[in-house]
Amino acid sequence: MTGMLASVNSLEEALLVESYNVDVIDLKQPNRGALGALEIETVSEIVSKLKSTTTISATVGDLPMQPDVLSDAVEVMAATGVNYVKMGFFPGGDWLSCIKRLSDVAAQGHALIAVLFADAKPDMKIVSALQQAGFRGVMLDTMNKGQGSLTEIMDIAQLQNFVQQAKCHGLLTGLAGSLRLQDIACLLPLQADYLGFRGALCRLQCRTAQIDTGQLAQIKHRIGDTQYSNTKINWTAFQEESYL
Repeated sequence: MTGMLASVNSLEEALLVESYNVDVIDLKQPNRGALGALEIETVSEIVSKLKSTTTISATVGDLPMQPDVLSDAVEVMAATGVNYVKMGFFPGGDWLSCIKRLSDVAAQGHALIAVLFADAKPDMKIVSALQQAGFRGVMLDTMNKGQGSLTEIMDIAQLQNFVQQAKCHGLLTGLAGSLRLQDIACLLPLQADYLGFRGALCRLQCRTAQIDTGQLAQIKHRIGDTQYSNTKINWTAFQEESYL
């Protein structure tokens, strides 16, 4: 089953999303970039106020691909107690050196999630290096939010290849990037572990606006209803086949 990840930028939003039983609450500040980070103090406060059973991820910001800079930021964020720390792999820099340095952080027991950007056309061979370095998962997102949804930048075959490749390496998988309500039906069959949302949850579909409860409920229900419907269809097919 595919879960729902909802990005929030405050304690108020985090508590709201938690009340809707969203699978992962993702902490970030959208007005600071594609993966803008919240202040460490804010992240620590949110972690302390949410239920211990709530799964929380947090981004470290739009940082340069420099091993020491990235690893230091990841260690500081991991110390807040979040379940997953997400870092973007932006164009430029030495990705392999960053991954090697972050392998030391992963070895300390921290769950790291690499975020690749579809609009930057990443080399998917990097997935193998992430697995070898001890990363827990990898996500596809978009860097330029004005270029449209992830499904407008990559076709379903490309997205399916990404999910399958990541799963073959034992990594958690996520799909995000200006995802819309209408994207859910075509993405769920890919069986990524999570679909991530921000803009579609907000008023006027603006990612820097506040979360709208109507939008939140609609997307949560659509994910659940679509998967339930697919399960019923598959079960019916199984029953029919069993009587052949």
